Amino acid sequence: MRVPSADAFMTRVPLLWRVLAAMLLLTGGLLAMVESRAGILRSGAEVRLKTVPVDPRDLFRGDYVVLAYPISTVEGPAGGDGGLRRGDAVFVTLTPDSEGFARASAVARTRPAVTGSDVVIAGRVQSTGACALNETGEADCGSGRRRLRIAYGLESYFVPQGEGRAIETTQRSRIEVVAAVSAGGEAAIKRLLIDGKLVYAEPPY
Repeated sequence: MRVPSADAFMTRVPLLWRVLAAMLLLTGGLLAMVESRAGILRSGAEVRLKTVPVDPRDLFRGDYVVLAYPISTVEGPAGGDGGLRRGDAVFVTLTPDSEGFARASAVARTRPAVTGSDVVIAGRVQSTGACALNETGEADCGSGRRRLRIAYGLESYFVPQGEGRAIETTQRSRIEVVAAVSAGGEAAIKRLLIDGKLVYAEPPY
């Protein structure tokens, strides 16, 4: 008995049912993505991050700020960069400093075990030749030191239209992001504060 091919089988299914099936698959995928993010916001470990807004506007999607963090530039593994290249997935250990802000204390290819108040966040190498940060948080390309530049999926945050510029021009030392980090290292922005006061809070859905 000849088994009909998948194409032949699909042609026998009414167009309406095929459209409905495609819509259900798409909707299911979107719901899974929303629930995944909501799960991070609900139960992820909170970390405080100092930020540097960069770019205030996207004409197609309203206002947003592109954020840079001190943890965006990280010293490579001991003994060099460990052969890390652009696009490599890494795990960065975050340790709170004396003020409670997270600082990058280690980076590794595999997720390390941590204790106490340390949190592990997943990232991806954007560059292996990033300039070091000086004591004021400014990029210092003349220091001769080179670091990994890492993205964590926390680099942009959308805000109500017309308000991105106000955040972009706010002094960097006044801006703080609270991010939620899941047990697997995935992160999402949870709150944005200026001068310690809540400015925006991400809804769970």
